[in-house]
Amino acid sequence: MKLLKRTGLILAVLLVIAAVALMVWEPLSVSPKTPPPARDYEARIVRDDFGVPHIFGKTDADVAYGVAYAHAEDDFSTLQEVTAMTRGRMATLNGVDGAPVDYISALLDVGGTVERQYDDLPADVRMVLDGYAAGLNDYAEEHPGEVNLSKLFPVNGRDIAAGFVLRSPFFFGLNGPIEALIENEPLRREGGPSLAVPIENRTVHPLSKDKIVTPVGTDPDENGSNGYAIAPALSSEGKTRLISNSHQPLRGNVAWYELVVHSDEGWDFAGANFPGSPFPFLGHNKNLGWTNTVNRPDLIDIYKLTLNEKRNAYRFDGKWLPLGKKRVWLKIKYGPFVIPYPKMVYRSIHGPVIMNESGAYALRYAGMDQLDMLTQYYRINKARDFAEWQAAMAGQGVPATNFIYADAKGNIGMFYNAMFPDRAPGFDWRGVLPGDTSKAVWQNALPFTRVPALVNPASGYVMNANNTPYIAAGPGDELKRDSFSPLMGIEDDQTNRSRRSIQLLEAAAASDGTISGEEIRRIKYDTAYVRAGYAKDWMDKIAALDLKDDAELVRAQALLGKWDWDLDGTGAADTLALMVLRPANRAHYQRGDLPDPREILQETVDHLTKYFGRIDPPMLDVLRLRQGDVDLPIDGGNDTIRASTLWDVEDDGRLSVRHGDSFIMFAEWDEAGKVTSRSIQPFGSATTRPDSPHYTDQMKLFVEKKLKPVWFDPALLEKNKASEKVVGSKHKQGK
Repeated sequence: MKLLKRTGLILAVLLVIAAVALMVWEPLSVSPKTPPPARDYEARIVRDDFGVPHIFGKTDADVAYGVAYAHAEDDFSTLQEVTAMTRGRMATLNGVDGAPVDYISALLDVGGTVERQYDDLPADVRMVLDGYAAGLNDYAEEHPGEVNLSKLFPVNGRDIAAGFVLRSPFFFGLNGPIEALIENEPLRREGGPSLAVPIENRTVHPLSKDKIVTPVGTDPDENGSNGYAIAPALSSEGKTRLISNSHQPLRGNVAWYELVVHSDEGWDFAGANFPGSPFPFLGHNKNLGWTNTVNRPDLIDIYKLTLNEKRNAYRFDGKWLPLGKKRVWLKIKYGPFVIPYPKMVYRSIHGPVIMNESGAYALRYAGMDQLDMLTQYYRINKARDFAEWQAAMAGQGVPATNFIYADAKGNIGMFYNAMFPDRAPGFDWRGVLPGDTSKAVWQNALPFTRVPALVNPASGYVMNANNTPYIAAGPGDELKRDSFSPLMGIEDDQTNRSRRSIQLLEAAAASDGTISGEEIRRIKYDTAYVRAGYAKDWMDKIAALDLKDDAELVRAQALLGKWDWDLDGTGAADTLALMVLRPANRAHYQRGDLPDPREILQETVDHLTKYFGRIDPPMLDVLRLRQGDVDLPIDGGNDTIRASTLWDVEDDGRLSVRHGDSFIMFAEWDEAGKVTSRSIQPFGSATTRPDSPHYTDQMKLFVEKKLKPVWFDPALLEKNKASEKVVGSKHKQGK
C-alpha cells in the first residue's frame, strides 16, 4: 500500500512537472531576435479631430518609425497578431485557430525567402523596414503591460518583410489549392471550374476542415472593391478624380488603417495601410494616386510528383531528386498550456509540396521566393509623375491586384497588374501538370508591357469592380481579348458592381457629356442590382420553384417577385433579397455550383420568422453596423456598389456587417494641379481601443454616406490638429 501511494505521489509530481514544462516550453524554445541596428529615430505625430495620425520626420526611416508607433497607439493587439504570424507563433498567441497560419508559413518557407532575399533589397528600403520595426519595439518596451506574448519583441526589418511574403499570395487565391489538398476536396482553379482530382488526405486536428484559415484573415474568394478614375475632360468642374472604395474586413490584420506621412526626403502621402506595413498601399501624394481592386488571374500551378517507393525522392528530367523534408512544431496554446504539435513540410524544385493519400502535389505561384513588392510599394509612394510610377510598377513586385490610377496632369488608367507566369505551350495549365519535366516549370514572369492596361480612354473614365479587365471603360473602349495569350489565365467574370458601374457612369455622362462630383458620389453609394447575370438567373430560379406545399414560402416567393432590385432598405422585400442573394453571389464569385434555391429560401424564411416574427422586417432593422455600444442601420448588399458584403449573425438574429465598404477616399486634382481629398472609415482610427474617443467616432458619418476632410496640406492640418507628440529613440520613457 505504501509503495502504491509512493508511486502515485511520484506520478502526480511528474505530471505537475510535465504540465509546467509544457507551459514554459514554448517561450524558452524561442530564440530572441536581433533588433534593428541601433539608430536614433525621431517622428512627430499630429492627430486631427478624428484621430488620424499625420507623421512627420526628417527621413523616411523616421516616418516609418512614427507609422509603427502611431498604429500601435491605436491597435497594438492586431499588430501583435501580425507579428506573431510572421514569427510562426500565431497558435501560441491565439490557440488552435492560429495553427494553420503557422503551418502555412512553414510550408511556404517564408523565413527562408527572407533569409535568401532580404540583403538584396535596396538599402533605403531596408532602412524603412528597420525604422518601422524600431517603432514597434519601442512601443512594446514602453508599454510592457500590453504585450500579450513573451519574447515577441524585439522585431527587425526581416520580420516586417516576412509579413509581406506570407500574406501576398493569398490575395490571388493560394488558399484554394492548399485547402483542397489538405481537405479531401477537388481542386478548384482560378478562372475555371473544379477539377475532378481525387484527394484523400486524412489530415487530423488541428488542421481539420473547420479550422482552416488564411494569413489574410478572410476568405480571399470573398474579397472585392470598386475603383474609379475620371479624366478632367469628363468632369463638369474640370477636375481629375480618383475614387478608392476597397472592400476589406472591418477588423483584423487586413483592415485598413488611415494615415498621412510627410518626410523631408520627399515622402508625402495620404492613404491607408494594413497592420504590419510601413507603406500606405493606396491613396495619393501631391501629384498622383491610385487605388486597388482584387483580381484573380490564374497565377498558381499544381504539379503531380512521381515518388519512389520510399516517398523520399521524385522523378525529374529522368533523374531522382531528393524530396525536401522538414519537421516543424506548431506550438498551440490550450488554456494555460502550450502543446507542441508536429507537422512535416515538404519541398521540391517546383515549390512547396503537400502530401496526401493520393500522392504528392507541388505548388508554384506568382511572386514565390521574392521580396520585390516592398520596393515597388515604396517607389510608387514616392513617384512624382506617371513615368516614374510606371517605371516602379515595371519592377513587378506586387504579384496581383488591379491598379486604378489618376494624376495631376489628367492621366487616368486601369492596370490589370499581375506577375503572369511565362508558360510554355503544350500543357493544360488549368489542370494538374506533370511534375517530372522541367518543360512544365516556368521560371520568369511576363514583362510589365504585357499586362492588360487601359490608359486615357475616349470615354473619359476607367473602372474596376473585380471584373474582367476587358471591360474597364465605356462601350468602344474594351481591350481586345485576342491581344492576350490564353496562357495568361485572364479572368472573364462580370460582377453586379461592374455592370451597374458602367450603366451609371454612361447614364451620367449621357446627360450633358460630363460627370459632376455629386454624380460620382451617388454612383459610389448606389445600392441597386442590374437585372442581368447571375443575380437575374438566381431570382428566376426562385420564382420558378413549385412551392404549393408551403404557404409561407409562397408568400416569400411572391414578395421577392415584387422586389424593386434595390437594397436601399426602403422596400418590403429588401431583407429577403439581401439574404437569398448572398449564397448566389458567393457561388458566382467562387466560380462554384449554385446551392439549392428552395433550401436557401427556406433557411431565410425560418431565420426571419424566428427572430423577427415576419418575413418582411425592414432591412435597416436587420442589417447593422455595430461597434461597442454603437448600433446603426446600414444599407447595401454583398455585390452592390455600396457594399455590405459579409456579416455575422448576432444573438438577436441581426446581421452585423464585418466585411465590405471599409476605407473610402475621394481625391481630386483641380485645373492648377492642386490635390484635395476626403475619406471615411467604418468605425474610427482606434478600432481596438474602446476607451478612445476614436473607437466609433466615424460610424455615424459612414452610415450616412458622408466624408470627412483629409488635411494633407500641413498648413491646413495645423488649423485642425487635436494633439501632437514627438516620439523616438531619444524620447523613450525614463530616458
